[in-house]
Order: sequence, then C-alpha cells, then structure tokens
Amino acid sequence: MNRKAVYPGTFDPVTCGHLDIIERAAKIYDRVFVSVAHSAEKTPLFSVKERVLMIREATSHLKNVEVEDFEGLVIDYARKKKTRVIIRGLRMISDFEYEFQMALTNRKLADDIETIFMMTRENYAYLSSKLIKEAAVLGADVTGFVPDIVAKRLNKKLSKLQK
Repeated sequence: MNRKAVYPGTFDPVTCGHLDIIERAAKIYDRVFVSVAHSAEKTPLFSVKERVLMIREATSHLKNVEVEDFEGLVIDYARKKKTRVIIRGLRMISDFEYEFQMALTNRKLADDIETIFMMTRENYAYLSSKLIKEAAVLGADVTGFVPDIVAKRLNKKLSKLQK
C-alpha cells in the first residue's frame, strides 16, 4: 500500500511540536510531504527557501519525509501529490475552531480529501512559532523549543536584524 499524506504549514520556524507531528506521521504513512506554504497574509521572518532547508535538515533522519514549498490551495497541492490526506496539528483547544473551519471548507471544496487532526505531545502543546520568535527577540534561549539548527539560524537572523 502506498499511503501518503500532506502536512502543510508556514513553519516560521519549524518547532519541536511540528517535528513531533512529522515524526509520528512518518510512522503511519509511507510518505509524508511537509509542505511549506507561501503566505501572503503573514510576514515570515524566514524566506520560504530557508524554511524548507531548515525542515529538511531537521527531518533528514526520516527517509519517507519530503519537504518542499507550495502556493495556492492545499487541496490542489494534495491532488498534485496524489494523496487524499491532509494532516493538521492541534496544540490546545484554541487551535481546534480555526482548524475545524479550515477542514470543513476544504471538505466542501474537495470532499475526496480528508483532514486528519493529530494532537502534539503535551510537552509541546504550548509552543508556537510566533511565541518562539518573540522570546528569541527578547534574548531567551530557545534551544529546547526548536531543533538546534533552527535555534542557530534564528539567533543569526535576529542578530543581523538588530544591527
């Protein structure tokens, strides 16, 4: 069987919570496409190319994970990848309302594609890319929240911006 899934997101930057979902999805699916969205409404700190590279480095131990960027509707991207599964991570109950709306909208647009919700482990439930960036700007050590490679790149990026 060739079970495939798409895990889309902005990943600005990828967190240990994201990696938790990716690693667990890689145990369930034969192939997981981690799909970095071009986001017009958000103003990411890292470029799409930087985000893709960081996720590739952080997931290099997972042979069935592919990382690339995409533009447009995630349902169109899922069809391009010949999968009918979109994975969405949930941290807290506050995530659920937005994710549920998105899943129902996607179902209305493409009823052949299912959204699967995965709860992150409880020790990552409070993490968000936004919170991590805010903490890093204020000088906090974020190494426990993001992969080491991401922490280094985040510190480097912020030091350039603060000059």
